[in-house]
Amino acid sequence: MLQYPQIDPVLVAIGPLKIHWYGLMYLIGFAGAWWLAKQRAHRLGWSRDDVGDLIFYGAMGVVLGGRFGYVFFYNFDRFLADPLWLFQVWEGGMSFHGGLLGVIVAMIIFARRMQASMLTVTDFIAPLVPIGLGAGRVGNFIGGELWGRPTDLPWGMVFPHVDNLARHPSQLYQFALEGVALFVILNLLDRKLPSRGVLSGAFLICYGIFRFMMEFVRQPDAHLGFVAFDWLTMGQLLSLPMILAGLVLVAWGRKQACFDQVKN
Repeated sequence: MLQYPQIDPVLVAIGPLKIHWYGLMYLIGFAGAWWLAKQRAHRLGWSRDDVGDLIFYGAMGVVLGGRFGYVFFYNFDRFLADPLWLFQVWEGGMSFHGGLLGVIVAMIIFARRMQASMLTVTDFIAPLVPIGLGAGRVGNFIGGELWGRPTDLPWGMVFPHVDNLARHPSQLYQFALEGVALFVILNLLDRKLPSRGVLSGAFLICYGIFRFMMEFVRQPDAHLGFVAFDWLTMGQLLSLPMILAGLVLVAWGRKQACFDQVKN
């Protein structure tokens, strides 16, 4: 049985100014995505400034979409009682699925500006996203949040600020799957230069499956519990459309590739 190391979530405090580990993880995620995008930008003829704009649009989509998703997907009752709570971002609260929708909107806008197809842009950013996802899960672990369900496995971890039960360190599981494994899968697939839409679809499928699996060992949100059948969580419910959309994109991309081969 392991013991949670009780890391101070505040990295640096200078008077009223506090820099949290979680915020640093966001910066690491965006910086890593910017660096990798810069190495790949020549494929689309993009400049360094174009890459900077891409990351800015993506960051805005993550932050705004993540906050809106957290409020509407996970705390809609509180929003109805106090609509202004939507803007109280200092209280924290982000949703991946909301961030995904925010990024999709941001990429539509960016694609129009660059006069490129949306799928060309989303295929380009798909292999970059796991960097931020992995960094974010490390931030969750340091912050001691989103812990797992009780377990008797030898690597079960006690989170003293929660209770004295050994629990799955689900944040680290998600780091391994959503960060490391997803990064490897998408970047290996990217080397094969797949047809348009396939990388975007592969991201949706893989993340959706990984998240659906992890929800079985992650503690459900206390105020929501299970949303259906006494086992389905909100995270799983939101991941199902991702998987379906990903399958459609991959099938469409492969079909388009077949048409192109016939034409040639």
